[in-house]
Amino acid sequence: MTLRVKGLRKIYRMGNERVHALAGVDLEIAGNEFVAIMGASGSGKSTLMNILGCLDRPTAGAYELNDRPTHKMRSGLLAQIRNEEIGFVFQSFELLPRASALKNVQLPLQYSRHYFTSSRSRAKMALERVGLGDRMGHKPNQMSGGQRQRVAIARALVNRPSILLADEPTGNLDSSTSNDILKLFHELHDEGQTIIMVTHEEDVAGHADRIIRLRDGKVMSDCSTSDDPIHRAYMQRAAEVMAHRAEAGT
Repeated sequence: MTLRVKGLRKIYRMGNERVHALAGVDLEIAGNEFVAIMGASGSGKSTLMNILGCLDRPTAGAYELNDRPTHKMRSGLLAQIRNEEIGFVFQSFELLPRASALKNVQLPLQYSRHYFTSSRSRAKMALERVGLGDRMGHKPNQMSGGQRQRVAIARALVNRPSILLADEPTGNLDSSTSNDILKLFHELHDEGQTIIMVTHEEDVAGHADRIIRLRDGKVMSDCSTSDDPIHRAYMQRAAEVMAHRAEAGT
């Protein structure tokens, strides 16, 4: 899997104003990378995620996924790429409330050219993979937030996508459940899954191997997590706070 973005620009018109959400983004993500995209509100991270997920088109620039120029594709082919190559995990889960976990996970396969006839068995395997083999008949309102997010992850994986795109995947979860979801991401990454995660939480970004930081629609920095100065400073402060608490406890 290879993802390449060159000179990506996105301009929105708001009345007489032109808002430059992306102002020339260049990046490349290889297969089996675990990448976090960070930035303040208005930095362009959500716009970039939407374009990477083929949910939106750039105003200018190129986006190639597996050597296929998505920026030149018509809507029908773009929808096919979105269904077959990309798995989405959202902060708000986006599950059908009246459908069982199994039906929710089956949903993307209803539009698949390859897996339609095996949709039920594939959905079962995906739910078992995320530890919900005993919850297949449960509806979202019968599940905890962590279980609902696992259903969403199973749904994202059921088509065997090239990329798993996660938009604030732990935003609605408590810290313990968030850690469980991030542990699952690590397991998926170890199995070869490429993961791109948008987050504003520094501790969540620390689980990725690489952090891309956006500001004003441009890439401010792009480096390994261990080399990122902002993340190193955050970890140092967190260690100091923990040491202070331990000392106060004694």
